[in-house]
Amino acid sequence: MPVIEAERLSKTYISYKRPPGLWGAIKSLFHRERHEVQAVRDISFRIEEGELVGFLGPNGAGKTTTLKMLSGIIFPTSGTARVLGFVPWERRPEMQRQIALVMGQKMQLWWDLPPYESYILLKALYEIPDDVFERRVHELAEMLEIRHVLHTQVRRLSLGERMKCELLAALLHRPRVLFLDEPTIGLDVVSQKRIREFLKEYNQRERTTILLTSHYMQDVQELAQRVLIIHHGQLIFDDTLRALVERYSPSRALHLQFERPVSAADLEGYGRIVRMEPLSAVLEVPREQVSRVASALLQAFPIHDITIEEVDIDEIIRDIFAGKCEPVPG
Repeated sequence: MPVIEAERLSKTYISYKRPPGLWGAIKSLFHRERHEVQAVRDISFRIEEGELVGFLGPNGAGKTTTLKMLSGIIFPTSGTARVLGFVPWERRPEMQRQIALVMGQKMQLWWDLPPYESYILLKALYEIPDDVFERRVHELAEMLEIRHVLHTQVRRLSLGERMKCELLAALLHRPRVLFLDEPTIGLDVVSQKRIREFLKEYNQRERTTILLTSHYMQDVQELAQRVLIIHHGQLIFDDTLRALVERYSPSRALHLQFERPVSAADLEGYGRIVRMEPLSAVLEVPREQVSRVASALLQAFPIHDITIEEVDIDEIIRDIFAGKCEPVPG
């Protein structure tokens, strides 16, 4: 049975517009203009135990709303979902003891207390035995490299240290499901890298099911075995990153290094010239023609080195969100 299951899950927010001015205020007493926003529209997917899945989408696409429904914070407008066999918005204690939600822009730790004091409160809430609690804090602090800040006020910690402390708090009760909403937002590249390494190691060791949203493609590329893409509230892709590239990118990039200068005119006809220098060039070539073109280039030019690469995945994602990228006919 899937650990996380969503079936035609939808969430519509309703608001009311009031015309400006005094007359508008009076009119709104009798009639208000109703405005509906479909944050999530009929999305369906399943996630098995131990999977680490990336959840991508532009701002306002519905990612956070989906996580909030799956963690039981908000009710859906329609559709169904199950997490560990439970309906999330019923908020059963049996489920809540087995899940955790970390939001990069919101804190669960007390601002004026050291992290360790907040952990003691969580220990009581989750009824964690003393010996298990101490061992768990020690293990996670060691993995996250934050033992030296456990007794320092949260307000005095750096953003990266606070995020690591938040992760420790979320994992203290050893949840089977972890929802992560932008866990590396605002962090420097070193802190991002350390958190990615921790999540990868933790997922492999504990087999925790993780659903991760992030605007940093590096997070998803290094961590996710599978990717869900949501756009305008609808799920438009569910597969691996490799499948994403093959589906949405009709070409590959050939990076050429020459032994002596070559002109752009000589390369015309082999592919679209992306970059040209006297001793190097980058050609964009249709995916199905790569082998033939590479062979022809090796015969026709003094090539010192040639590498074949996929188009930058960041560029593919940007084009999908901008409506410029259509699936490659297969």
